[in-house]
Amino acid sequence: MEAGGTWTLLLVLLLLLVLTLALPRTWTRGHLPPGPAPLPLLGSLLQLRPGALYLGLLRLSKQYGPVFTVYLGPWRRVVVLVGHEAVREALGDQAEVFSGRGMLATLDQTFDGRGVFFSSGERWRQLRRFTMLTLRDLGMGKREGEELIQAETQCLVEALQKTEGRAFDPSLLLAQATSNIVCSLTFGLRFPYEDKEFQALVQAAGSTLLAISSPWGQTYEMFSRLLQPLPGPHKQLLRHLSTLATFAAQQVQRHRGNLDSSGPAVDVVDAFLLKMAQEEQDPNTEFTDKNMLMTVTYLLFAGTMTVSTTVRYTLLLLLKYPEVQERVREELTRELGDGRAPGLGDRARLPYTDAVLHEAQRLLALVPMGMPRALTRTTCFRGYTLPQGTEVFPLLGSVLHDPEIFKQPEEFNPGRFLDADGRFKKQEAFLPYSLGKRVCLGEGLARAEIFLLATAILQAFSLESASSLGALNLQPAVSGVFNIPPAFQLRVRPH
Repeated sequence: MEAGGTWTLLLVLLLLLVLTLALPRTWTRGHLPPGPAPLPLLGSLLQLRPGALYLGLLRLSKQYGPVFTVYLGPWRRVVVLVGHEAVREALGDQAEVFSGRGMLATLDQTFDGRGVFFSSGERWRQLRRFTMLTLRDLGMGKREGEELIQAETQCLVEALQKTEGRAFDPSLLLAQATSNIVCSLTFGLRFPYEDKEFQALVQAAGSTLLAISSPWGQTYEMFSRLLQPLPGPHKQLLRHLSTLATFAAQQVQRHRGNLDSSGPAVDVVDAFLLKMAQEEQDPNTEFTDKNMLMTVTYLLFAGTMTVSTTVRYTLLLLLKYPEVQERVREELTRELGDGRAPGLGDRARLPYTDAVLHEAQRLLALVPMGMPRALTRTTCFRGYTLPQGTEVFPLLGSVLHDPEIFKQPEEFNPGRFLDADGRFKKQEAFLPYSLGKRVCLGEGLARAEIFLLATAILQAFSLESASSLGALNLQPAVSGVFNIPPAFQLRVRPH
């Protein structure tokens, strides 16, 4: 090692030592689940390699059981839940206790405990209730919402037709479609796919997803207090987040100038501004500029990337398994014909298609570690005493791949969701949206988008891989907070 590199390493270790000694430990130990003894400065770093954090946690569960304790760096203590029984017992049976928001260090500097996703306590309860009611009033779960998704789906189909049989990466088009749906609900806007500013916005959302899930993002989760003031990739992440937040702020400002206080809200920003006006005399109101901006910025990011990533992985699976693609197409043709666009009311008539979409979500396990929770009060759990504020990682990937529920869980098998008569069969352990008080507030919207987008694409086109089937890799290219599928090229052929 060069002398400069040696001194840099020594400086980093010295800083770690100083911070470890200087910062007080604010937790009480309680009677915690077992786990590897943390090392000074490093915590559980020897067992948890950044870049493979989820796999490291799974390995530790084989040694310590379904509930254990790890230390992400020298300060951050986390209780990990593995498997369907442990996760459901905590998030379902003790939903209120496990409803606090844990830390997501890569995003916390931007969101700062504000907005519907990153807040806790009374702020979170008010913002979540308001956001869910607003989305419902705007059509989520109703016919109006379905028509909005169907209209955007038709725009996507037309954009796919313009590829004229050329091989292309579907990532951008899919993300633009899902972003337009959330922009319509949140800002009352949709953008042409050719719009360069819109493309840059969508790419910033994709870059954010990649950055927080990358090996560096996982390193930052473990050593954020040390790394935050230093140069590194997290500075680029802040720029991507700034792109999203700046766009959201511009749309809020536009709404302020055009707000009709006498009429019903036409989008989320309108509804938030009207609520702020109602509570402007309340000094304790949670309906503030900062909470509004962080709520809509999160909706923009999550609404753009989560559904598009899931649909993209579904298309990859259908390329890898052309016999499954053909069977889905046959069911669509038999039940709907060639002319009528699929609707949500058709789901019951398309059990095999529905099973494929569920199995794709199960296999991908988009959020393998689950979003971090925190205990709202000290509680007993499986004989352990977990102090208030303890962070919890409910490993949703371990639920979706639980071998006690899903035999040979790493295989793609839509038959898991069908009964002996070919009817769709629900699975209790199908929890891609989590459960309990913190279940994804956009679950209904996401489920509708996945169904309508995927069925419309398959009704309109045959999908062909631009490479050999053997070259198609189903394993995530990046696995961290999110599982991100590998890039691939496809061709679409109109029927």
